[in-house]
Amino acid sequence: MPKPRPITLALLAASTAVGAYPRSDLPSISFDHKDWELACDNTRTCRAAGYHPEDDEPGATILLTRAAGPDQPVTVQLQLADDEHHPAPDQVAMTIDGGNLGTVPIDTTSNIGKLSDAQVKTLLPALLKDGRIAWSAKGTTWTISTAGANAVLLKMDEFQGRLDTPGALARKGTKPESNVLPPVPAPEIAAGAVSQDTHPVKLTSAQIRNLLAALRKTVQDGSCEFVDTTSDDASKLEVRRLTKDKLLVSHVCWTAAYNSGDGYWVIDAKPPYAAVLVTTSATDYADGVISSVQKGRGIGDCVSSATWMWDGQSFAQTSATTTGMCRQTAAGGAWDLPTLVTRVHKGR
Repeated sequence: MPKPRPITLALLAASTAVGAYPRSDLPSISFDHKDWELACDNTRTCRAAGYHPEDDEPGATILLTRAAGPDQPVTVQLQLADDEHHPAPDQVAMTIDGGNLGTVPIDTTSNIGKLSDAQVKTLLPALLKDGRIAWSAKGTTWTISTAGANAVLLKMDEFQGRLDTPGALARKGTKPESNVLPPVPAPEIAAGAVSQDTHPVKLTSAQIRNLLAALRKTVQDGSCEFVDTTSDDASKLEVRRLTKDKLLVSHVCWTAAYNSGDGYWVIDAKPPYAAVLVTTSATDYADGVISSVQKGRGIGDCVSSATWMWDGQSFAQTSATTTGMCRQTAAGGAWDLPTLVTRVHKGR
């Protein structure tokens, strides 16, 4: 029986073919500590999310977003948990250590509101000093934990090159803002033409044996348990035409309690196939795009996802993101916390 796998971006990235994004020269980071987490993408934009203490109700989360470069502001969004016992009002009163900071309007469709610049200015130092941060309405109070905020904001400053500058969040200093790292342009990836033939490619028994042998050479690390065996069972092997001289092969690689992952390979249309692995965590393929969507746990309140697009030469990874910690904030997760973003051109 295959073992359940922890679903993380590390899993998605580790099962990516050599030469596909994310590349080693593209900066990114993910980090978490206690009730806070950080995701900085390859453009050096950083997003830090803090959550309510895990056993507290009602739930809430905030998202700090800051682009790379000198003198960039921090924006903060508040999201109230989708909770029928504590429905989100259209506005909440914000306090820090009992001090009144006015109100935050809430979009009751998304349960999200944006803090004003003045509220953000007071919030940021309070996160580092274990301040009591709360939002209240109609007898209900939502709070955010500060446990882990210091470590996460320090890591965010470090990644963006802000340590010891006036604009640092966790460790301010007098170094000039010109020392802050600049933004990095998102890679541009153009879609390559793919076959629109949806009929499966039929192989002989001998071709299947040879193909499975070629696939096994790419998963000797155990990342595809249903292929990395001595069996020649091809019942779950799918082969379709990708281009005139390339085929796309897929096969179930692993299953867990509430997730599964398929392997996808690009092969030459003729033996010896020269199989190139794209990923072993895929969940779908359509029109030149392989995608992966994996739950962090069974109730689906946190998700990891990634995509790979055929660019005419290989499947380049075009996205990698999570929805944040599993805190029952919203169905499908609270936020979009990418570590890989690209600019995709789909004209073919």
